Amino acid sequence: MEEVLKINRSFYERYSQLDESKEFWNLLLTPLRQSIRINTLKAPLDYVKSRLEEKYKLEPIPWVKEGFFINTHEFGKMIEYSLGLVFPQEASSMIPPVVLDPKPGELVLDMAAAPGAKTTQLAQLMGNEGCIIANDMKKWRVNVLIANLNRFGVLNTRVTVKDGAYFSRFENTFDKVLLDAPCSSVGMVRKSFKFLNNWSMKKVIMYSNIQKKLILAAYKALKPGGILVYSTCTIDPFENEEIVDYLLRKTDAKLEKINLPLKSTPPVLEFEGKKYSEEVKKCLRLHPEDNNTEAFFVAKIRKP
Repeated sequence: MEEVLKINRSFYERYSQLDESKEFWNLLLTPLRQSIRINTLKAPLDYVKSRLEEKYKLEPIPWVKEGFFINTHEFGKMIEYSLGLVFPQEASSMIPPVVLDPKPGELVLDMAAAPGAKTTQLAQLMGNEGCIIANDMKKWRVNVLIANLNRFGVLNTRVTVKDGAYFSRFENTFDKVLLDAPCSSVGMVRKSFKFLNNWSMKKVIMYSNIQKKLILAAYKALKPGGILVYSTCTIDPFENEEIVDYLLRKTDAKLEKINLPLKSTPPVLEFEGKKYSEEVKKCLRLHPEDNNTEAFFVAKIRKP
């Protein structure tokens, strides 16, 4: 904790209001366990798994059948990675596509798609059937996205370069929408201390405003009866519960409970004088110590 205070006191003061446990701060500063997702678009799960087990120790990730913790971080030397058979992907970031549960033949919008880990997972769940619109607003990020789609054998995806708000004009169009929103990335401190160094309250407020704009556009683009999954890799209530509460107040959106085999932290109903709908209890809030992963937040929203 002293290390955090030395680097960014404001960060510590804000998030110790949410979680002051020793486990939280210890895990936030501990490097992540490495994890992969096996790409069944290119080869059967059991074949790739047994091939990997000849060289590495694998531990199943309970909430994703294709996901495994693995005892290496040298993916550049892994032939299976070069062949597009495995995607290095943080275990908690595999949750949003699982919750969205896209089916073959559906029309899916991935509103902030780059670098493509979740897009390739969506294509895998859809068996490369149907259509994914994978969007990102930055051209340099889209190049990485396209490279990953090609390497992982994704055939059902069209890539666009737009501000996510652009999609509000396609009202009631998509069967499902994933909004893995740009955020202050508190959960990624475990990957790099640059996220701790660069964190500021000004950025939290900036992202919160962007997220409100994007979630309204995402909801508008969703068909009646469709599912929108909203997720971030941060724990800030201004970017999580507040965004979902905002959508509930502005629209007829309904939240659904997420049931997965993992531990979680109760969502925040009140923070710094702001009170949120009791409905946000249905969201999934993950702190690093819950499952020894990145921090994450996921909401499952249905349009009546």
